[in-house]
Amino acid sequence: MEVHSQPCCAHMTTNVLASTVVHGPVIQAGTIVVGNATRPVPRQLPASPRRFVGRQREMAELDRHLAGSATSAVVITGTGGIGKTSLALAWANRNSPGFPQGHLFVDLLGFSPTERPARPLDVLGGFLDALGVDRARQPDELELRAALYRSLVADKRVLVVLDNAAGTEQVVPLLPGERGCAVVITSRNHLRGVVVRHGAVPLRLGTLAGADSRDLLVAGLGGDVTADTEAVSEVIRLCGGLPLALSLISSEPRAPLADIVAELRAVGLDALDSPEPTASLPAVLSWSLRHLTAGQRRVFALMAIAPGPNAGLHTVEHLVGLPLQDTYRTLGALVESSLVHRTPEGRYAMHDLVRAYAKTVADDTPVEVRESALCRVFAYFTRTAHSADHVLNPHRDPIPPPSTSPPEVPFGTAAAWAWLSAEHACLLAAQRVAGDQGHPHTVWWLAWGVDTFHFRRGYRDDRVAVWESAVEAARHLPEQDRLAIAHRYCGLAHAEVGRHEMAFDHLRHALDRAHHGGDQTQRARAHQAFAWVWGLLDADRLALWHACRALDLFHVLDNSMWQAAALNTMGWHAARLGDFDSAREHCRAALALFRARDNPNGEAATLDSLGYIEHHCGNHASAVDHYRQSLELRSIAGNAYRIANTLDGLGHPYAALGQVEQARAVWREALALYREQGRSADSVRVQDNLDRVDPPGLSQAP
Repeated sequence: MEVHSQPCCAHMTTNVLASTVVHGPVIQAGTIVVGNATRPVPRQLPASPRRFVGRQREMAELDRHLAGSATSAVVITGTGGIGKTSLALAWANRNSPGFPQGHLFVDLLGFSPTERPARPLDVLGGFLDALGVDRARQPDELELRAALYRSLVADKRVLVVLDNAAGTEQVVPLLPGERGCAVVITSRNHLRGVVVRHGAVPLRLGTLAGADSRDLLVAGLGGDVTADTEAVSEVIRLCGGLPLALSLISSEPRAPLADIVAELRAVGLDALDSPEPTASLPAVLSWSLRHLTAGQRRVFALMAIAPGPNAGLHTVEHLVGLPLQDTYRTLGALVESSLVHRTPEGRYAMHDLVRAYAKTVADDTPVEVRESALCRVFAYFTRTAHSADHVLNPHRDPIPPPSTSPPEVPFGTAAAWAWLSAEHACLLAAQRVAGDQGHPHTVWWLAWGVDTFHFRRGYRDDRVAVWESAVEAARHLPEQDRLAIAHRYCGLAHAEVGRHEMAFDHLRHALDRAHHGGDQTQRARAHQAFAWVWGLLDADRLALWHACRALDLFHVLDNSMWQAAALNTMGWHAARLGDFDSAREHCRAALALFRARDNPNGEAATLDSLGYIEHHCGNHASAVDHYRQSLELRSIAGNAYRIANTLDGLGHPYAALGQVEQARAVWREALALYREQGRSADSVRVQDNLDRVDPPGLSQAP
């Protein structure tokens, strides 16, 4: 069949291919000869992947968006090795009967180890040939070839799979017109232009779930591997649910699974390498870097050494040493390339295996560049953590901040909590890295910067770990008081988790260091810490003695804030010993000092003590009032650890007043907090209280 187009002045012509009349100007395209009308309908889909598992949600999404009669497109995106092509082919082959007029497939070579990305003009040439237009008769211009392609597939149920696309410009000429076709596109890039300008639906592909990862392993290695459940779980963990990594392991039953686990642990990413590039995870990942600029590759490499599981924008800004806007744009390019993903919280992260590959790239970066990057992050973390801690606990020991530079994040109380919560895992990781690389200043200051956060949130094990590290770091610091401070806080942290002998050992070191150094402040603080630990052991006379020693020293130092703290401690232990008159006198003096210095945390602690005193003196209504005032102040401060204690205490005067519902409510709330904080002895005690006030069968809190 021949179609002879007339000169472009014509305004109406018959489109023989579509058997319709076309109104408007006609573009001269030369003579187009359509081949033999009996040419087979194109069936270009490769076979479905042999070991395709899971992806039920994604398959349903493809069904939902591609089942209609209107032309629609879905862009499947994700990092290299995540299974984009497998998903596209599995869906396409399963649904191929719904497209009786043809299936077109092309590998666009967007991320190929050996070839340049396919030119849209050449791809269209292949499509037109499959649709019956001989290559010798096809238009030479891209626009005309694309227009002819759209004409040939218009109003037809044709499935088009565009695999491994490099970018929007490559894909757009290959999109059909408005009706009939379904298009599945895969790319490591997000192809935002195709989504925004052409209405394609983005479908980001994540890692396989645990059960699906197990199925993929079993499909390759055989069902007998399931007997070693621990090894299977460890392989899945080490591969991070990445289908290519799991497939590489399952495709070669080389050794017992335990040996594979040992190899993965020993050599990491190298265990997933191969001389065949398409069967090598490092090679597959490396292809993504070909589309990056030198600056983007540098940021990708440095992100691998950022401490923690992810990074905030400001952390990356300091890591790479770029202005904030440049950092944001570069991260956007890495997200677009599926090398980095943005979490729902707005942070930036890498898959573990992608990060392992990025570390190999970072290894080629000069050592001084990597060290400078980490030092900038350390400085940012120590400075900002100190600022956040000061907002939460402004009456803490007056130690000068680690840097005179202001933090980048202006803090109110809510912002301080939010920053510390978001960065917590990264701060812990930064301290470990700083210790490994010989930065004792950073190790000590990070322990200091997260201490209030740890205490009030009840992160007791983390508190022990960071102060243990700080003790070792302080031995290498020139400041004489740093080791005594670290020993004191480490002792308090050990006491919280019930390691009392270790607590006393650290406190003795703190007191000895302060005594030999003539540091009266640290001597007083050590005695105050001894009082607290003895109090945990119900050794109230010893606790009272240490509190009195601390008060004497604070008088000499003329520090009214710490005098108030010592007075409250004395009042508490005097009450525990039954001397309620002295206890009330001490606590009222402490309360006046705390209020004069506008210290709500100290005020809350003293009100809690007064609640205890009034309850044991039979003034239960007054006790409730004091406890509730304390609870309000502690709630404002976000002090979950102390809130649990106050709720615990508040239940007793409620019960004494016969207000059983109120007692039950506060004890249940206390019990939930104790359990959350891992305070088992406190949990047992409160559960006993509930057993006494609850009807049978209702006393066990959920």
